[in-house]
Amino acid sequence: MNPWPLKETFVKVDTLLPAARERLVTISDKAQLTEAAARLGTGHTGLVVVCDDAGRMAGVVSKTDIVSRISQCEGHTCTMMVASVMTRSVASCRPDDSLQMAWNLMKERGYLHIPVVDRENRPLGTLFARDVLQALLREVEYEEDLLRDYVMGIGYR
Repeated sequence: MNPWPLKETFVKVDTLLPAARERLVTISDKAQLTEAAARLGTGHTGLVVVCDDAGRMAGVVSKTDIVSRISQCEGHTCTMMVASVMTRSVASCRPDDSLQMAWNLMKERGYLHIPVVDRENRPLGTLFARDVLQALLREVEYEEDLLRDYVMGIGYR
């Protein structure tokens, strides 16, 4: 039996919620695609969370979705509703999920950002891969510092 098993980090998504809340951009599923494009153009996000009338996440629209759809516009087709373009099957996480789980999901699917939702599927924020990775790296560095201090006998007298 290995006395030093590798431990999965238990830092939770909720540690990044303040930044995730600042990056959250939402829109009604009844809004026009041009409105979603305008919201994506003004912030530091590449993702808009589409919500139904009850405020629950119904889907997401990314910058890539907007660009690919608008490039096909002819005449009145640019006035289509965001619901006709959004991705309905959305990978998301919850505040009590581990950051490692969120990172694995993002890495596995090639996402740069994913929504954080509550138990009723209401959006709470948008996680960025960069933020998740930085938090995980800080945790590993902290554990390395603790191990080095232990091995060198610092603070354990």
